[in-house]
Amino acid sequence: MKAPKARHASDCERLEQLPNIGPALAADLRLIGIQHPRELHDQDAYTLYRRLCEATGQRQDPCVLDTFIAATDFMRGAAPAPWWAYTAQRKARFGAL
Repeated sequence: MKAPKARHASDCERLEQLPNIGPALAADLRLIGIQHPRELHDQDAYTLYRRLCEATGQRQDPCVLDTFIAATDFMRGAAPAPWWAYTAQRKARFGAL
């Protein structure tokens, strides 16, 4: 059964409740030491992305960074948004990865 998605950061108790985060990305976050959604509040999405690339020994798809931007933004109080809404922001800030 799919975990219901949180509508507000304060409602989010499990990583799988984050908008855009399913079991695979929740496992990736746990791999890099993120156990609870509240831990994302003060995290830098690009740093999370680099840590995941290092932990897995491979370059992750840039959409993973978009998803991490969406998740950290949500945990700072932004409304839920699809990860692709952050693609332009990522490209403007980081260019080609």
